[in-house]
Amino acid sequence: MLLDDDPVHAFLPYPAAAVPSAKDGPLAGLTLAVKDVFDVAGYPTGCGQPHVLARSGTKSVTAPLVRELLNAGARFVGKTHTVELAYSLTGRNRHFGTPINPAATDRLPGGSSSGSAAAVAAGLCAIGLGSDTGGSVRLPAGYCGLFGIRPTHGRLSLALTMPLAPSFDTPGWLCRDMATLTQVGSVLLGQDVAPLPPRSRLLWAEDLFEQTAPAA
Repeated sequence: MLLDDDPVHAFLPYPAAAVPSAKDGPLAGLTLAVKDVFDVAGYPTGCGQPHVLARSGTKSVTAPLVRELLNAGARFVGKTHTVELAYSLTGRNRHFGTPINPAATDRLPGGSSSGSAAAVAAGLCAIGLGSDTGGSVRLPAGYCGLFGIRPTHGRLSLALTMPLAPSFDTPGWLCRDMATLTQVGSVLLGQDVAPLPPRSRLLWAEDLFEQTAPAA
């Protein structure tokens, strides 16, 4: 962690290692916390599990998605707690502890991107990078009062990221405001890969409405 204090136990206590980022760019001035399922050069990747952490070693290459944010000017401040192997929506981790939900300190933060959500909600960073397989960004966003997004599956790179269920795994991010969420999306998603249809089309599910029609 590259911060002086972590009052909500959002970050893992890894030895601080500098992670270079661009001085200028669309995300310059914004701080970034990364869920501990993404590789970051100079840090291990523990995935919320002691045996995985013990075998990890220090990574020498940063995950492409993280690198894209750094190249856009975001400044890395640490790796955040995750539920063990990202396999729960509660936010609890019996091995490394459970982050505090800044929005409701007597309640769970949600998971599995619990640390990233807690860090953003506590104002410790502007962007929390997470992963979402079955709600692991969206649920903690709701629990902690944040904006969170799960983009279309396969749209963003998951290289050098712990897989849980590859057919569903998707990176996502959390922010305190929609402007920042959109700013990150502009960097990661860019322009739509397919043009919109020339005019709006309305699909009408006639059979569905027939089932809801009142009986004669």
